[in-house]
Amino acid sequence: IAERRDMRRFVPDTAVPEDVLARLLAAAHAAPSVGLMQPWRFVRITEPALRRRIHALVDSERLRTADALGPRAAEFLALKVEGVLDCAELLVVALAEGRDSHVFGRRTLPQMDLASVACAIENMWLAARVEGLGLGWVSIFEPRPLAELLGMPAGAEPVAILCVGPVPEFPDRPALEIDE
Repeated sequence: IAERRDMRRFVPDTAVPEDVLARLLAAAHAAPSVGLMQPWRFVRITEPALRRRIHALVDSERLRTADALGPRAAEFLALKVEGVLDCAELLVVALAEGRDSHVFGRRTLPQMDLASVACAIENMWLAARVEGLGLGWVSIFEPRPLAELLGMPAGAEPVAILCVGPVPEFPDRPALEIDE
């Protein structure tokens, strides 16, 4: 747990074996979820052109975020904030459509679906580390354009872009603690 890192640098032109990817997804699906709702959907991105379009969405949001930071824009732009083009596997995680019905624990705390998805991602993150793989959670994107790009059903909401794959190294400290 202490060695889990949000990875942004990946070894290009590598692959994650199918059996390893299956174990990572099994770990995610074993996560606790309120009312056993399992509100997550994992979308595997395999088309290079689609990956480039997702990267373009992330990059445009990176520029808007830098602009919003004002005097800290240059500092932010100097950071490597994602590995969308370099990682071996790219997954988009979404809250499933049809979450408006109440299940145990959601009538009073409707945000528990998002908490459940975060548990699934954390399980996958830890499983990736055990497998010797890095995982990075990209959160700089507007959900609606990404949902439209992927043709998600109405009500589905992307919450994470996950970059998974071999990494050059696992740093001793989180990347944001280390001078880039």
